[in-house]
Amino acid sequence: MVVTKELKGFVIIGISVRTTNSNGKSLKDIGEIFSRFVSQNLMDQIRDKNSSDIYCVYTDYESDFNAPYTTIVGCRVSSMEHIPPGMVAKIIPDSKYQVYQSTGKLSECLTKTWLTIWESDIDRKYMADFDIYGERGLDPENAEIETFVSVN
Repeated sequence: MVVTKELKGFVIIGISVRTTNSNGKSLKDIGEIFSRFVSQNLMDQIRDKNSSDIYCVYTDYESDFNAPYTTIVGCRVSSMEHIPPGMVAKIIPDSKYQVYQSTGKLSECLTKTWLTIWESDIDRKYMADFDIYGERGLDPENAEIETFVSVN
């Protein structure tokens, strides 16, 4: 079931990559920065975190999901005052979102959710979308991930 929520703006600090969904490039690029973020414990370098949730933000779209965009893997923070070297900060503005729940094998459930989103006719804003990996978000066999898609 998909629900709609209004969210106040917030700030993310993390590592980023410019990518595209063409030829599987985003799967490779996002997988690499996500793996680096987790394996190198980069979360520990981020101060002023609101929680231990990991955010994967898709933003700065050139047009739609077929064109280049930026992905940031990081944490939601209460301040942009301390940006670690090699990281970026991004303000995610107030917006309305459609929220999707992904559950199951980590390697499959999120891909299925994004395919559903791409094939849908929702009125996307292409401002900032994001996945939240909470406490069970990284469980390889039984992951639970929330996906927020900005809509008009």
